[in-house]
Amino acid sequence: MGLFNKLFGKKEKETLDHGLEKTKTGFLSKLTKAIAGKSSVDDEVLDNLEEALVSADVGIETTVQIIDRIEKRVAKDKYLNTSELNGILQQEIENILVEAPEADAYTFESKLPSKPFVILVVGVNGVGKTTTIGKLAYNFKKAGKSVLLGAADTFRAAAVDQLTIWSERVGVPIVKQGMGADPASVAFDTVQSGVSKGSDVVIIDTAGRLHNKAHLMDELSKIKRVIQKHIPDAPHEVLLVLDGSTGQNALEQARQFTAATDVTSLAITKLDGTAKGGVVLAIANQFKIPVKFIGMGEKMEDLLVFDKHEFVDSLFSLEKNN
Repeated sequence: MGLFNKLFGKKEKETLDHGLEKTKTGFLSKLTKAIAGKSSVDDEVLDNLEEALVSADVGIETTVQIIDRIEKRVAKDKYLNTSELNGILQQEIENILVEAPEADAYTFESKLPSKPFVILVVGVNGVGKTTTIGKLAYNFKKAGKSVLLGAADTFRAAAVDQLTIWSERVGVPIVKQGMGADPASVAFDTVQSGVSKGSDVVIIDTAGRLHNKAHLMDELSKIKRVIQKHIPDAPHEVLLVLDGSTGQNALEQARQFTAATDVTSLAITKLDGTAKGGVVLAIANQFKIPVKFIGMGEKMEDLLVFDKHEFVDSLFSLEKNN
């Protein structure tokens, strides 16, 4: 995780601390109550801790895992007290979070493993998918990389229009066709253009409808096939965008999309406006897919490369960032 820490500066840390304010305020207040007046970690403390985790939308399954691990540590060390609980809890939560393999880890500034590096973005409408693509484009461009967007969500005219606005705002080119065009055709043209232009990063938007999972699966499979005619090992990233403020609904969306396609990483948005930030733990744990990016605000700079150590540190930080 060293690469991420080197690039996680003071500004990013402040953004993260502030963005998690609602989640940590509720969670830490419940955690404080759970151990108030207790000199040791007993069943009552663990019950209260379980309630605090569930209320932060960590989810039942993940909460049970965390509590089980703590119970084992309590049983092993008979003298464990509540003052040690915070540190142990932080360790266990960090252990729950999945890291990307070293070969797949990258930041906006780091050298990418392929050129062009093709990112296929999936997710339902309304989760912040288009905004996330715009923020990705901005941050990659800011880091000195050439970016090309592909508007393959041709199911909605608004999706193409929104992505076009982002391309103009960021100042990167876009490949698009009319509404109702074959998404795979747009993806093909985008990758072809990316190769000919020598683009560093190609980001392709896709339709986000879930009402017909079989159709979604067929569409995404077709997009992958045509992309591979140009670049056999592409897409290099299938990024699923989820709205963190929807809590357990985000879990269900993750379940649907991981069944429909090979999701390799996650971007979780809107964490700054919710007390349900614990859903990051639930999603990462249940699907064993690394969280690569988190959205912590409206500004283009507010998409952060995810660092699990910094995330947990901010979750437990008592400092207020007003």
